[in-house]
Amino acid sequence: MSAVLPLGQLSGRPQSREWLNTIIKGDCVAALNALPDKSVDVIFADPPYNLQLGGELHRPDQSKVDACDDHWDQFSSFEAYDAFTRAWLLACRRVLKPNGTIWVIGSYHNIFRVGAIMQDMNFWILNDIVWRKSNPMPNFKGRRFQNAHETMIWASRDPDAKGYTFNYDAMKAANDDVQMRSDWLFPICNGGERLKNENGEKVHPTQKPEALLARVLMSSSKPGDVVLDPFFGSGTTGAVAKLLGRNFVGIEREQDYIDAATARIEAVQPLGTAELKVMTGKKAEPRVAFLSLIEAGLLRPGMVLTDAKQRYSAIIRADGTLASGGDAGSIHRLGAKVQGFDACNGWTFWHYEEEGALKPIDDLRAIIRQEMAKAG
Repeated sequence: MSAVLPLGQLSGRPQSREWLNTIIKGDCVAALNALPDKSVDVIFADPPYNLQLGGELHRPDQSKVDACDDHWDQFSSFEAYDAFTRAWLLACRRVLKPNGTIWVIGSYHNIFRVGAIMQDMNFWILNDIVWRKSNPMPNFKGRRFQNAHETMIWASRDPDAKGYTFNYDAMKAANDDVQMRSDWLFPICNGGERLKNENGEKVHPTQKPEALLARVLMSSSKPGDVVLDPFFGSGTTGAVAKLLGRNFVGIEREQDYIDAATARIEAVQPLGTAELKVMTGKKAEPRVAFLSLIEAGLLRPGMVLTDAKQRYSAIIRADGTLASGGDAGSIHRLGAKVQGFDACNGWTFWHYEEEGALKPIDDLRAIIRQEMAKAG
């Protein structure tokens, strides 16, 4: 269940976690400044676009377009918008963990200004993602191309940031084993997902589709991570975070949006542990030294290892190296040496015998990793 937390209750940047899974009511910069340093894993920011709409928009049949003309999207000048952008980005940078990342979405009206400011502030842009809309609204004013996409900037906290989350293997597997591209095709939010008030009007003019947020969070966060949305609006980020087993904190100043987001999030049933397990590749698994197999008693010094076809053999030495003839070295180096190759994966090349069958030593490494997972 989400709760609304008045800004006044967040004094002195609390180190406790009572602000998790809440909506903080108030100005985004003030609320961000009240949160603890380096407390957030991922930020998704959907700031005002500063659309500069000049009057009402009408369709050819003269019906009014329900466009974003709310007061919160209006700024007196580009300079005022830039100052606002620097303020909230600076506050976001402070609460972001050193290995955290930030997503910012925008249109041609603002995303280039935001991106330049982010680079000036030493954020390191990892990707720009194009959200291509399968059902974009047509242009009702001016003779130009239809605006059929928005751009998301994905960035780390600084150029030297290490260890940020990117679930590469899961994204590739979900994309039919092809590397996930930076152009994503999703429809705009409509149908039953679009929140409406009692008059049938949109609760929020720029509500984002849950599918878009799901890909953002599945690609760049892990279950249990803290996801911050400083412009919470109708609560899409919170709803998706709860569904995917992430913690969230939203910041919003408009009570109508807070009410809608609260009811929406409370109706979400989180997925179970099995559904939320993130697929990882070999590179993401903990490193295991060959010596660990000897120390665990899975192999013993003096045992003989062979390749799968028993063309080559080597003796295990007590220091975790292998010896064959006059050569010695690691499982990889000696495997390459006996074959006359430059490189070799010793884990899959060398085999041990068990009950008359040859098995790769990689099977024993898997046992060590299972024990490491239990200990963790």
